[in-house]
Amino acid sequence: MATQAELKKVRVSMMNAVHDLAVLVARDEGLFREEGLDLEVVTTPGTAQIDSDRRAMQDVIFDRTMEALYNTGGVDQFRMCEWGIMKRTVEAESCGQRPSKIVALGAAMSKMAIITRANSDIYEPEQLADVPVAVSPYNGSHFTTLKMLEGFVAKDRIKITDSGTMRQRLEAVANGDVAAGNFNEPWISVAQKNGMRILMESHSTRSEAAGDELDGPTLAAMFRAEARASEMINAHPEKYVHYFVAETGGLLDPNEMQTWRLLYGPPAPYTRERFDYTYQWMRGYPDLVTEGATYEASVDNRAWEA
Repeated sequence: MATQAELKKVRVSMMNAVHDLAVLVARDEGLFREEGLDLEVVTTPGTAQIDSDRRAMQDVIFDRTMEALYNTGGVDQFRMCEWGIMKRTVEAESCGQRPSKIVALGAAMSKMAIITRANSDIYEPEQLADVPVAVSPYNGSHFTTLKMLEGFVAKDRIKITDSGTMRQRLEAVANGDVAAGNFNEPWISVAQKNGMRILMESHSTRSEAAGDELDGPTLAAMFRAEARASEMINAHPEKYVHYFVAETGGLLDPNEMQTWRLLYGPPAPYTRERFDYTYQWMRGYPDLVTEGATYEASVDNRAWEA
């Protein structure tokens, strides 16, 4: 095994356990070190963290903590929902930000769920026409709300609203301040514990982004470690519940976490077909992403060309 001095240093961001679990497990199980990497995970405010504040939800996405950290060189690489990565890679340079490219389809297949309070009179997705659903704008909960509801509700009748972090959002739904909200784990499990109603849920894939400074062999080593971590999580998800319990600040006991929702896979190249489909879908809604993006300018699968 390489000595500490021989390890390649890399800094990556971490916002929410469910989206970044393969990275956390690969770090804590020593898988990155086995690939010759000294990988530092930099935690930034994510909407699923109980002590997170609205820094993670600035109206201007590049003012949010993780994006600002990448822009100033604080991290080399980050991952978010596929649509969030698309928006940030396509729009960064035109907004005067540090450029990045999509370098992989990520490991996490995070479950997202639209939830109402227990005594709600909403029983089916069609009843959410013209009813605001609480989300994190331009993050996974926003995009998956559109994806899930468009099979039941006309696009122009899908409405969203910002009710804060996952904890704040759950309180707003429970109190009847908003009719429904979109959540990921561990907050879906918290909602179930409190008897709230799940209307619909779906997996959603992460994408990985990086600047040109992070070379192909290093990314390939990272993704091999994350692929091994994904196998470990899928085989024994209960072993990693503590990451989620910590995120709720004690609102969830280990045995209350619904680990069957956790699903991870090996990072994979981001194909032209996937880019075209995802980009055109986003262009079908106003203000989700700017026009004029191309696969060549937005994607670099150099991890598989090393």
